Amino acid sequence: MGLSWFGKKKTVAISGDFDGGNIKVVDASEASDIRLEIKPDGAADFFQYFNFRVDGAAGKSLAMHLTNAAQASYVPGWTDYRAVASYDGEDWFRVDTRYADGVLTIDHTPKRASVQYAYFAAYPTARFRSFVETFSRESGLSRETIGKTLDGQAIEYFRAGDGPLQFWVIARQHPGETMASWWIEGFLPALADKENPAAQSLRKAATVHVIPCMNLDGARRGHLRTNAAGVDLNRAWRNATMEKSPEVFLVREKMRETGVDFFIDVHGDEAIPNNFLVSAQGVPSWSEARQVRFDRYSALLLEASRDFQTKDGYPATAPGKANLDIANNYVAETWDCLSMTLEMPFKDANVNPMPDVGWSPARCRNFAREHLRVMAEIAGGLA
Repeated sequence: MGLSWFGKKKTVAISGDFDGGNIKVVDASEASDIRLEIKPDGAADFFQYFNFRVDGAAGKSLAMHLTNAAQASYVPGWTDYRAVASYDGEDWFRVDTRYADGVLTIDHTPKRASVQYAYFAAYPTARFRSFVETFSRESGLSRETIGKTLDGQAIEYFRAGDGPLQFWVIARQHPGETMASWWIEGFLPALADKENPAAQSLRKAATVHVIPCMNLDGARRGHLRTNAAGVDLNRAWRNATMEKSPEVFLVREKMRETGVDFFIDVHGDEAIPNNFLVSAQGVPSWSEARQVRFDRYSALLLEASRDFQTKDGYPATAPGKANLDIANNYVAETWDCLSMTLEMPFKDANVNPMPDVGWSPARCRNFAREHLRVMAEIAGGLA
């Protein structure tokens, strides 16, 4: 059920039936006690991402209870979490949110008739298509469709530069991690900017390959982690197929055409309230030289960005025990290159916190520009 009203006059409507939406209305008869559930990915049991619109609630004190939060995929993610809201889909702000007794409750009194609530600032496929078309016309970068998703959506690919190094950037394998798309909105325009010294330096040293959205089907369907077939793309790299995971299969084939000297996969993490990088430590061929490269990238990013840190992150993987189904590990092992995963928070970042907006679209875009500067510098050391 995607639509419900409370009050006999049907003055308020709740809906998740739109591009990237996700909600089930259980009971919305009282504004102060709205009962909702997050819907799982269509062919898988993952769920945590929500995105819904409330119409006709201006001035009403809403208490929206997500009653199945305790069964979500990453329950620690609810600790100190605050949902986001927007009146226009552009400017997002944090609203009062609490998790208790297995229920996530969002309390808010909208100032306008229509308001959207989401796990993180929503990034629908319609926005993606609009961004891609506008950027393609204005940027001058090479654009190609490398294939289609299971739902028939075009998989977009951009290429910049003509340097000998092969740099690969992919984003949003997990569709609910919308911060990855906001990051791309900062990265691609900066890469195309002819007045940006870092971009020009990088494009001279390297050919940069970008897949701006890996999981368009999951994004449109409102999924947390999987594509139309229920496959977690970031667990499909070793055994990708056109039948179940064409997104990975096609990108992997493109990588085999070009080779890979540098790889970054852009994600979001539900629980850790900071930005961090994940190396490919634990792959069978890991070496001290690779560790030095990774540490240098981290050190340069630490200098470049107030939003980055190196203390919080995932525990180190034991030698030889890395999961080669994961993109970062698969690419590192296959091409013997500097390969990493970038994780950004759904919450605010403890480093350089901004409580009103938390980690936000604007901060994602700026962080991407900082990464570009580091990539330009690291390219000199890889040449």
